Amino acid sequence: MGRQRPGTPTLEEVAALAGVGRGTVSRVINNAAGVRDSTRRAVQQAIVELGYVPNLAARSLAGHRADAVALVMTEPDWRLFGEPFFSEVVHAVGDALTDTPVQLLLTLVRTDTERQRFVEYARGGRVDGVLLMSVRAEDPLPDMLAKAGLPTVMLGRRSGDEIVTYVDADNAGGARGAVTHLLNGGRTTIGAISGPLDMYVAQCRLRGYREALELAGVEARASLVVEGEDFTEESGRRATADLITRHPELDAVFAASDTMAAGALNALRAAGRRVPQDVAVIGFDDFHPARPTDPPLTTVRQPLEEIGRTMVRLLLEEMEQREESSVAWRHVILRTELVLRDSA
Repeated sequence: MGRQRPGTPTLEEVAALAGVGRGTVSRVINNAAGVRDSTRRAVQQAIVELGYVPNLAARSLAGHRADAVALVMTEPDWRLFGEPFFSEVVHAVGDALTDTPVQLLLTLVRTDTERQRFVEYARGGRVDGVLLMSVRAEDPLPDMLAKAGLPTVMLGRRSGDEIVTYVDADNAGGARGAVTHLLNGGRTTIGAISGPLDMYVAQCRLRGYREALELAGVEARASLVVEGEDFTEESGRRATADLITRHPELDAVFAASDTMAAGALNALRAAGRRVPQDVAVIGFDDFHPARPTDPPLTTVRQPLEEIGRTMVRLLLEEMEQREESSVAWRHVILRTELVLRDSA
């Protein structure tokens, strides 16, 4: 039997009895992720003892929660959303929200008008938080959302000085490990296909390439680097064809994405180069491809499921911290893994 108390128990009384903050109680009530089992049991015990009944309907009517978060994609070219990266991100984030009452809304924000419209939409209480992906260096949207007081978590970051909460993979370290593997395999003329360099992720992967060469005492020649227009297969094909023209002696290619690496394989095949006998190829991401490559691609694996879970956990925590007026930005960088297959 729960002990009886006069009056209606409050959320604050539950928090006090359980020895936690009111935000934690709210997360338990909403079955949100990111609460330890022992803490969840303590809160549930306090709810039973006090006879607390959450008034979720009243809470919704009061406008405190929309029980929805927005996943915002900022790429200006809608065709890029057909790339594996975007579908994998949506899948990972959706899975992370499965056990919560929160709905996931997908939206495109590409122009200044759309940015302003979305911020006004979000400020109107239609979403409780925002997940951002594919944000380029000069995009003001994260700052606009922060100024509006909207909990926001980015996948990746705009620069090394990012202040908005983000979750990222160790892009420089992953690239460094990939190129070191090529060097250890006896490759001497290693080309790099970067992504667009107005994206920090592309800068980091290119930096890792250069760091591996420097550590091995190999000159990082500018002519061995081609900047891709985007992370697509066609961009990788064109960049590799350019590298072959510049350096017929090319014996390895590091591509900043798996789709670009698939394009590199096509260009090498068209030029009569065997992979990996003549030219080794390594990509980055290890997403499920739309079609398998021939040969199977050696790549740097991003822990995308963990990235999705971490983004959702941080966003839910920021949403609760917002209620408690104690929001703190956090930066999380997760390890990558080199996955060896036949192309290198």
